[in-house]
Amino acid sequence: MSASPSRGKHLAAGVSRGEVLSWAMYDFANSGYTTVVITAVFNAYFVAAVAGGAPWATFAWTCALAVSYALILATAPVVGAYADAHAAKKRLLLFTTIGCVAFTAALALVRPGDIWLAVILIVLSNFFYGTGENLIAAFLPELARGEALGRVSGWGWAIGYLGGLIALAACLGWVNHAQARGASAAQFVPATMLITAGIFAVASLPTFLVLRERAVAAAVVEPLAAAFARVRESAREAARYRDLRRFLVCVVFYQAGIQTVVTLAAVYAQEVMGFTTRDTLLLVLVVNVAAAAGAFAFGQVQDRLGHVRTIAVTLVLWLATVVLVAVVRGLVWFWIAAHLAGICLGSSQSAGRALVGYLSPPGRVAEFFGLWGLAVKLSAILGPVTYGAVTWMTAGNHRLAILVVGLFFVAGLAILGRLDVKRGRAAALAGGTRAG
Repeated sequence: MSASPSRGKHLAAGVSRGEVLSWAMYDFANSGYTTVVITAVFNAYFVAAVAGGAPWATFAWTCALAVSYALILATAPVVGAYADAHAAKKRLLLFTTIGCVAFTAALALVRPGDIWLAVILIVLSNFFYGTGENLIAAFLPELARGEALGRVSGWGWAIGYLGGLIALAACLGWVNHAQARGASAAQFVPATMLITAGIFAVASLPTFLVLRERAVAAAVVEPLAAAFARVRESAREAARYRDLRRFLVCVVFYQAGIQTVVTLAAVYAQEVMGFTTRDTLLLVLVVNVAAAAGAFAFGQVQDRLGHVRTIAVTLVLWLATVVLVAVVRGLVWFWIAAHLAGICLGSSQSAGRALVGYLSPPGRVAEFFGLWGLAVKLSAILGPVTYGAVTWMTAGNHRLAILVVGLFFVAGLAILGRLDVKRGRAAALAGGTRAG
């Protein structure tokens, strides 16, 4: 059966819309983890209940995440190189999925005062989540044509936010039921971890049943030696991909701001605006709706507007958002800022992933997406820990902390202005030709 005009225009040869949907379903599946565990529920539960609202609680939460991201930083390039050399993206993705699901479910065991148990389980679950995120992203250039990477990436992000919405809605239903019966957070939060783990496990099945591994394994060599050899080779040839390198530095800065908002939104809402768990779930539901709309809308125009311009627009909007959040006192303006943050979140994440794929040399995509993951995880250390340190040093001044975060968006814009996408794409294609 011949491909439809739409399919032929946007998808690579031999790729069906059903396979792209199965790929996007992984974004659907894993979004519940970040939405419920990192953004909406467990982070606030950790600060208020597990750590008892101690002055160092926010800093301790950000440090726990920083450890997990540091582990990903140390392993991402090697995992990516191994996946490329052995055509093992899908096998590794299955392993990371099982790990994240298992340790997320184990978070249900955490009770008030179980600080070290919570820290260990967050480190492990987030490590497996982040590694899997790199691997699923590496499939994108195999599925979409180069000129349609932004559009297809936007589909994935939009479906991903739908998954986050469903996980949130399921948890909100449980929280409403539990609170109506007089349950405390220590009684109803554990069940939300089980709900999140279950949705992740079930929703990821289409990915493993339908998505194909198109890469061809290289010559048989020692796995570890091959992985490190590919990383060393990437370092030696980095000058050939200077625009990709420059963008990855840009990613570190602007993602530092984004990762701070994602990981500490519920904490800010709770500590500054006085939100309850139910209020926070509704807040993140709204943000996810806006994020899905932003990812889809910008995905439609990104390939025409240009990757750099799209990202620049979103960074300006991000800067406006954090300034608004820092200065407003009323709930109406805070909710307006939440909608704006959602639109920025979906569009900037989709555009960044697409640009990395566009600037990566064919045949080494997983390796370079590993470097992208490294940059994102470094930002996830830099931004939240900076925020946590500011709150600790200022006795809980969250408004000042979010203003400091705005400087990361300013730095990202400055670096982005020096990017030459045409030159970067030419270097990537030349590198892919020589590699082939």
